[in-house]
Amino acid sequence: MTMKLYCFGESGNSYKAALPLQLSGLDWTPVKVDFFGGETRASEYRAEVNAMGEAPVLVDGDVKLSQSGVIQMYISEKSGKFGGATPEQAREVLRWVFWDNHKLSSMAGMTRFLANFLPEKHRNPDVIAFNQGRLKSAYATLDAHLKGRDWIVGDGPTNADFSCCGYLFYPEPFGFDRADWPEIDRWLSNIEALDGWKHPYDLMPGHPSDRA
Repeated sequence: MTMKLYCFGESGNSYKAALPLQLSGLDWTPVKVDFFGGETRASEYRAEVNAMGEAPVLVDGDVKLSQSGVIQMYISEKSGKFGGATPEQAREVLRWVFWDNHKLSSMAGMTRFLANFLPEKHRNPDVIAFNQGRLKSAYATLDAHLKGRDWIVGDGPTNADFSCCGYLFYPEPFGFDRADWPEIDRWLSNIEALDGWKHPYDLMPGHPSDRA
């Protein structure tokens, strides 16, 4: 049975689920969520897709899951990939997924939205600058960890990598420049070199140009 991933191209959180699906070899198809048209705020979406009013959502038969980290765990259960080769690695993968959700992607996603997708008259440069300062600290943590490593945990890609890279391939400016972080840049190149890798705008439906 083909799994369905409710997602949209602009969403780094959706990309965290779509990328391991794409690389796992599992059968899946994207279902576009019209986030900018208000779909996730509609009562129908909350009743039928996700009561939390968010994307991504994975549907596999009777199984329905939200939150990218949980979806990643399910993909690992189904495919045997990306969860860590040992119990110790599995815990380390989860540690980095939690760190990313709290320190990196949550702040990167909000900052990117405020700087690019919010109507210009509502953009607060002080808030954006504050967020960028917090992000700089997160980038420094990740860059230091990656020194001498090809992957965040172990000898191959895991959900830790797919979580932490969620917003770092997007072209919209929000204060991240790969050239400023050589270890992150090298690591992102490793991800790009994976067989089957696709950019978020190529992997999922939805692009800012759709609203131009």
